[in-house]
Order: sequence, then structure tokens, then C-alpha cells
Amino acid sequence: MSLNLIKLCVGCDSVEDLEEWIAFRLDERWRAGEPVEHYHTTRMMPTRSAEVTDGGSLYWVIKGNVQCRQLITEIRPFTDDEGIGRCHLILDPAVVLTEWQPRRAFQGWRYLKPSDAPADLSKGKAGLVEMPPKLRRELADLGLL
Repeated sequence: MSLNLIKLCVGCDSVEDLEEWIAFRLDERWRAGEPVEHYHTTRMMPTRSAEVTDGGSLYWVIKGNVQCRQLITEIRPFTDDEGIGRCHLILDPAVVLTEWQPRRAFQGWRYLKPSDAPADLSKGKAGLVEMPPKLRRELADLGLL
């Protein structure tokens, strides 16, 4: 059974910001002749990595709400230049919109059971996907999303 991770998406004001950042970083790697893959670096190595890479996703908290997720395809541990153990969470660059779920701020990442994860936005909720991010945020702040 798969297990997910949840993390704050620091520096992004919207899912669109995250998608632009991913596109920028992939282009940057391509131009540098590096492998074109998207990853997030974290200090803590998930001890349950086999469960996470078995179909788990990284759910992003943006502006106090889980708003999207990315599939975790691999976890690569490494030691940085200062001798600190870290890992790369290798992510599918495709961002999947989810139903908004309020979350308080926390440090690092946390495990997220599939039963606690917000559902992907279905085709029946296409209007939410097409809604401008600012309007979605205002409706969420009012508790209407």
C-alpha cells in the first residue's frame, strides 16, 4: 500500500507559481546538460521509502491549503558538501490539482495516509480548475471551497 508525504510549498503563492518554477528548473537542467528530472531536496530520509515510492505522492501545502500533488518516483539519499545526509525526492513534473484541504504550518515533511489525503479534482469540478487562483483563494478563505 502506498504512503504519501506532505510538505509546505515555501515561496509559491499558487499552483501556477509551482508549475512555472518546475518548468524553469527543468529548462535550467536541460541547458546545463544535466539529467532533465525534477526533484526536491530534503534533510530527512523517509524510513518508509518503499511505501512512498510504491505510488505515493508529495502533497503541497500552498497558502495554508493542500492544493496539489506530484507523484514520487524515487528517493535518492546523498551526503552534501558539509557532510550532512540528505535525500532527493524524485518527482513526476506533472502537477495534479487536488481538492483544497486546510493545513496549519509545520516544519519539514510528514507522512500522509491515503485515507487522509484530499481527492484529485475530478472532471466534474472543471469549473474550479478554470477559476482564477485569486478567486479560488478568496473562496477558500471564506470556507466555501
